[in-house]
Amino acid sequence: MRASRILSLLLLLQNRGRLTAAQLAEELEVSVRTVYRDIEALHEAGVPLYGEAGHAGGYTLLGGYRTRLTGLTGAEAEALSLAGLGDSAAELGIGAAMATAQLKLQAALPEELRDRAVRLRERFHLDAAQWYREADSSPFLSTVAQAVWEQRRIRVRYSRWREPTEVERTLEPYGIVLKAGRWYTVARGSSRIGTYRVKQILSLDLTEERFRRPSDFDLAQYWRQRLEEFHSQLHRDEAVVRVSARGAEQVPHCLSQAAAEAVAAGSADAEGRVTATIPMESVGALETQLLQLGAEVEVLAPVELRQRLTDTVRRTLALYECQTS
Repeated sequence: MRASRILSLLLLLQNRGRLTAAQLAEELEVSVRTVYRDIEALHEAGVPLYGEAGHAGGYTLLGGYRTRLTGLTGAEAEALSLAGLGDSAAELGIGAAMATAQLKLQAALPEELRDRAVRLRERFHLDAAQWYREADSSPFLSTVAQAVWEQRRIRVRYSRWREPTEVERTLEPYGIVLKAGRWYTVARGSSRIGTYRVKQILSLDLTEERFRRPSDFDLAQYWRQRLEEFHSQLHRDEAVVRVSARGAEQVPHCLSQAAAEAVAAGSADAEGRVTATIPMESVGALETQLLQLGAEVEVLAPVELRQRLTDTVRRTLALYECQTS
């Protein structure tokens, strides 16, 4: 561990030039005292390091010194294939390998290409989580990732929405997917391949039992098919709504993209109201979404949805009348 950290420190100085002990400590996630010890170890190894005190001081390599210890380990090479994950790599347990691999890659590049790579990293950042939602966090994510890589069965206690709400499963995890800040594992259970949200795993036992992953299984293709099935089932029914001009502006923030497109394509009457037929997953789901638009939308059909909205508004009105009387 220490040898890897010292190499990372050396590569940081080689790639970025002058850095203070505090900056090195922050990059390496260690104490400043640990950085001082590692700097001393590099001195003893004959690395030409120069340290300068003061506000503009720091450590730098002398005479254009460059290490040739830039070969990638197996773990680092694997981590590079997931370089687009950004901070999510740390959640999978490969953050350290990713950081070291990127440093080695930069050190091996010619100066011009290295500068371009640094500028790219400084100017582009991937954040996979959605607005107003916290990204998934699970103590079992790195273990699931280990099981995927080592092809080991896992026994889990899993929480789901339908009865029974807690179930026990033995799974063969084929892969992991990050979707809008949420982690899923695609795994074979007793009879079929399914998708499980990692956050909903309540307990996990990593077994020593190995399984054979099908050679023809394509994780990306499987996920595309699941998304197509999801969207085809999502909008099985329709509703007819009349939306005010103000409501039409709010629709993209409250309803689905398909609904927003339907409203945008509709023609407005003399009062600026648009009548549109929009896709509907279910009466309950669309009711919740339409309530965000308040009086800016009127449901014309189906009758069930119109009645549910009417009942909800009446109950809400009664609640407030009761509080003010």
